[in-house]
Amino acid sequence: MSATRYTYLGPEGTFTEAALRTLPEAATRELVPMVSVPAALDAVRNGEAAAALVPIENSVEGGVTATVDELASGEPLMIYREVLLPISFALLVRPGTKLSDVKTVTGHPVAQPQVRNWLRAHLPDAVWESAASNADGARLVQEGRFDAAFAGEFAAATYGLEALVTEIHDAQNAETRFVLVGRPARPAAPTGADKTSVVIWQRDDHPGALLELLQEFAVRGVNLMLLQSRPTGAGIGNYCFAIDAEGHVSDRRVGEALMGLKRICPKVRFLGSYPQAGLAAPARGGRTPRPGTSDAEFVDAAEWLARCQDGRA
Repeated sequence: MSATRYTYLGPEGTFTEAALRTLPEAATRELVPMVSVPAALDAVRNGEAAAALVPIENSVEGGVTATVDELASGEPLMIYREVLLPISFALLVRPGTKLSDVKTVTGHPVAQPQVRNWLRAHLPDAVWESAASNADGARLVQEGRFDAAFAGEFAAATYGLEALVTEIHDAQNAETRFVLVGRPARPAAPTGADKTSVVIWQRDDHPGALLELLQEFAVRGVNLMLLQSRPTGAGIGNYCFAIDAEGHVSDRRVGEALMGLKRICPKVRFLGSYPQAGLAAPARGGRTPRPGTSDAEFVDAAEWLARCQDGRA
């Protein structure tokens, strides 16, 4: 395995590359762009790279289904950290292009909902066609296949383009969450402000099936930060659920919730416990556990049960 190589959703000039370069270790790694999320993750699976950075959630569009589905299937991988990146688009064009010249536009499918209102107001007749990534859209403009691309302003220099309009976003404070994914190993030690990701499959479809799964978290005071359903491919109505829960797998309440899920679900895939992004060290106290759900209270309850079993209650 190449311990010095990280892959990412390419080509050069993507928001994914910009997010990867915010990691301190990126300065000492070989950063290799890949044509798709599956390609980036497969490079980790087959040992060509130590880790891959891929987008997994957008504050406007929601989950990035290509990443969620890839992590839910195939050879298991694990999330080791996350990166939050503010997202703002520029309209990139070949030099000399005016706004009135733009008849065709491109960008990543996740970008379209974030610029839809701007397009309606300024380019109502422009035809949109999706690209594999925003940077790939910029490359297609460079090649003359489209008049303009929505991408990061930083991609303009890479592809010999210019930013005709900048700071384009329908929603203020839009962000995309990226995850650094590697091969399974022991999770890092808890920080006090962590997130645990899993994918779970329900045993069968019946009234209250999802409620039964969620109660494993609720009765233990575990806050859910994301719940996303994805089709399993086994037919209409067959779904698995990608879940982000607050806390670390070593927290008693989180660990017992996962054990509860393992008892009632045919399959549970652990995707990792890792620090929440965007929290400075002084803020890393985490949410105060609800009464009865702290580690100390779980330990006390276990000791009480042992005394009952031994006749010492």
